Amino acid sequence: MDDADAITRIWNTEIREGVSTFNKTEKSVSEVLDIIEARGAAVLVAVDDDADNDDQVLGFATWAQFRGSVGYRHTFEHTIYLDHTARGCGLGRDLMQAIENGARRDGVHVLVACIGGENDAAVAFHARMGFEHAGHMPEVGRKFGRWMDLVLMQKLL
Repeated sequence: MDDADAITRIWNTEIREGVSTFNKTEKSVSEVLDIIEARGAAVLVAVDDDADNDDQVLGFATWAQFRGSVGYRHTFEHTIYLDHTARGCGLGRDLMQAIENGARRDGVHVLVACIGGENDAAVAFHARMGFEHAGHMPEVGRKFGRWMDLVLMQKLL
């Protein structure tokens, strides 16, 4: 997929600088290509059609089964990451609506959001999108030399 380089760049920026993920290991383009291949239609990109550099990727979204066992086959976790230049302009909302439509098509019953506890903007965003608080796990992640909380939110589709 032509967008793998841009997805990798956006994802790795969040890994390096953000609190949305506790992961500290950057993704390779090869790993992102594997994710795209495995998830197929469950990987979406948002592009700026008016960009000087043809269809600049501004963000991406994906969803996959929340846990591996068959009992969770209708519960999926999603990921949305935006380029820092694309935040606050409604693109996250558009991607979330596309995730929900795709997830419904795939027979998903519950969408789960696992949000870094320091990411107040993501918690507020998910609340605006109809997600409800489902749990708070103190100090389960470690990044930037400190313990971080995890906020769990969910939406019944």
